[in-house]
Amino acid sequence: MKLLDKYILREFLRFFLITCVTFVALYILVDLFEKSRMFMSNKATAAQIGSYFLYSIPLIISLTLPAAILLSTLLTYSFLSKFSEITAMKANGISLYRIAVPTLAVAAIVSLFLFFFTELVTPFSIQKTENIIKVEMQKQKAMGFFKQNEIWYRSHQAIYNFKLFEVDKNILRGITINQLNPDFSLKRRIDAQRAEWKNNQWVFYNMVITTIDENNSPSLEWSNEKVIPLPEGPNDFKIIQKDAEKMGFFELRRYVNKIRSEGYDVSRYRIDLQGKIAFPFVCLILVLIGMSFSVRSERSGGVMQSLASGIFIGFSYWIVHAFSMSLGRSGILPVFVAAWASNVLFGSLAAYLFYKIRT
Repeated sequence: MKLLDKYILREFLRFFLITCVTFVALYILVDLFEKSRMFMSNKATAAQIGSYFLYSIPLIISLTLPAAILLSTLLTYSFLSKFSEITAMKANGISLYRIAVPTLAVAAIVSLFLFFFTELVTPFSIQKTENIIKVEMQKQKAMGFFKQNEIWYRSHQAIYNFKLFEVDKNILRGITINQLNPDFSLKRRIDAQRAEWKNNQWVFYNMVITTIDENNSPSLEWSNEKVIPLPEGPNDFKIIQKDAEKMGFFELRRYVNKIRSEGYDVSRYRIDLQGKIAFPFVCLILVLIGMSFSVRSERSGGVMQSLASGIFIGFSYWIVHAFSMSLGRSGILPVFVAAWASNVLFGSLAAYLFYKIRT
């Protein structure tokens, strides 16, 4: 059996390597055409363009690994079926379940790899690509940073601190702004529950303003709602905002626990947190789907029909997963259901298809 396992693994890994390289190359080619105008308008150098695509590779791998697993499984077992090798294995008393073991083992390893790869490598690469585009090419100033689960931003005359920035709504929460004199002494401090970007200006809510006069005496002003003129807009803070995709699982979990303990709504981040656990399992699910369709090529009309059917069902996973996650972020579905619905649905389908084939 070791010889048979090595043979199946060799065929599978050969297709897997080819599909991974092909997906990366196609992704870069399409991205190059999409961003060519932006590169030219910002007069990007060859080094900047090369660095951008180099740091894009980890994200591409994270997105395409499950698809590569699916396609490699379909190709491997479809060709084994086409040349009657699976029939020969069955004739020698080897069940399809046993034949699937090498590929399932690889899929399990890839699932673990995908989880830790997206934890350790992908967030860093995403930050680098955004920095190359926004700072190096578009010359935007990154005057802040994300530290200890908070956003810090330094302008010429103020230091900003936010607990949470809802990028899609342009809302800041847990705000502290220290406005400084030219000698860096404190001029005014603004503390507010939240601020919303409305009509190209910041509207602050539930705020207190502490003003320091020339004698270093503080005076306080409370307000439920007030427009505060600030030189910075939402786009300035988006440069340093750290979205869920820019954080690994453990960093995101620390962030969720911290802002939840401070009373902020973390439903959106909890969905992304669960999604980081659920998504790597798709590799195992797609292997079962791929095998179920590829071994049917002996009876159902050929390799191409099985490939088309398997790819259609496999890529439907991404559509359902993205849709259920969006429903969860909108509050329509519970957090756990939104993150795991596609896994449960397609996992059940994969198990049923695999169970129904002749072993």
